Amino acid sequence: MENRITKEGLEKLKKELDDLKTVKRKEIAERLKHAISFGDLSENAAYSEAKEAQIFLEHRISELEQLIKKVVVFEAVKSDKIQIGSVVTIGEVAGNKTTSEEKYTVVGATEADPLRGKVSPESPLGKAMMNHKAGDSFTFNTPGGKIKYKVLKIE
Repeated sequence: MENRITKEGLEKLKKELDDLKTVKRKEIAERLKHAISFGDLSENAAYSEAKEAQIFLEHRISELEQLIKKVVVFEAVKSDKIQIGSVVTIGEVAGNKTTSEEKYTVVGATEADPLRGKVSPESPLGKAMMNHKAGDSFTFNTPGGKIKYKVLKIE
């Protein structure tokens, strides 16, 4: 399965990778050097913590490098239907009126962050809204039951 991402999302991943390789690696190297200066590594908690941090860091670096190699950058194309790259305003429907509005950007799974208004087409909400037009209604299943939404605007 291809991993689609926006140009901005790719830049964010590259920036994180660069920070991990240049800044964080040096910080952990300093922590290790300092912890080693205490002697006896077998009972050195500072050394153990620094080594664990180093392992975690190197794993994240490897993960980012692999991810960056495999991503497919997509360009948003203006459309009247919701697709990746669309900025969508939806409203919860209660009875015959819209009660609340929420704005989402549809992004690739790597960039998804619902708390910041970024949903992927693989997420339940993203699946429910994909390919709808402004004015369309759709139902979204939540743990608390079904919620009806109306697509108010697509940018």
